[in-house]
Amino acid sequence: MLGEASKISRVLLLAGKEYITLMNIHKEIPEEKIRKELNKSIGTITQLPPLKSAVKRVERQRKVYYINILEIQGRDVLFKIGCEAGTYIRRVCDDFGKKLKTGAHMQELIRTKAGPFNEKDMHTLQEIQEAYFLYKDEHNENKLKEIIKPVEFAAAHLPKIWIHDSAVSSICTGIDLSIPGISKLETEINENDLVAVFTLKNELVCIGTAMLSTEDIIKNEKGKALKIERVFMKRDLYPKWKSTII
Repeated sequence: MLGEASKISRVLLLAGKEYITLMNIHKEIPEEKIRKELNKSIGTITQLPPLKSAVKRVERQRKVYYINILEIQGRDVLFKIGCEAGTYIRRVCDDFGKKLKTGAHMQELIRTKAGPFNEKDMHTLQEIQEAYFLYKDEHNENKLKEIIKPVEFAAAHLPKIWIHDSAVSSICTGIDLSIPGISKLETEINENDLVAVFTLKNELVCIGTAMLSTEDIIKNEKGKALKIERVFMKRDLYPKWKSTII
């Protein structure tokens, strides 16, 4: 993340992740049993973080969205897992071995997705350097634009609200979003969800915490809808709202 876009790092840290994992099981067990037991790990699981971790070692719940077994060779199992942020994959492997009373450990791990970013968005340092020199020497910015995404891309996975132009200036000063300022919104926004707020031109204004659900916002004409957490748009890009008395 570059410049002002560094403010959105929290959004990506909290976003769901996907990994490809190579797990080694310490004893031979039937392939059918491996598949059956791994499927039981889908859903809400309870984990105790490993000894070597950056968080306090207390049990906590995390969601596993899917597990797709890619290949099984003997005691080695290659699988893809989609999960909530903060899920320890090496603990998933270790717990799997304990359930089967065989023992198991993670041998290799590659993160293939974080929020809206996936392996197709990965670039080597060499590719970045080449894109920079192409821009600097030939004034060709196409490759650089392909590599460096706009900040709106990092919020693509969040539920969204679009606001009237007249509300943008106030939001940019940190004032919480009220219902009259909303032009349209996505369905299935729940209270306390992290939400991205856009202009009608799809420019990212801010992110915030929903104070009401979609249903409550639609049925009410007044009230606070969103508590502002981070503002990305510069002030004064949109004119301030002025009331007219006739």
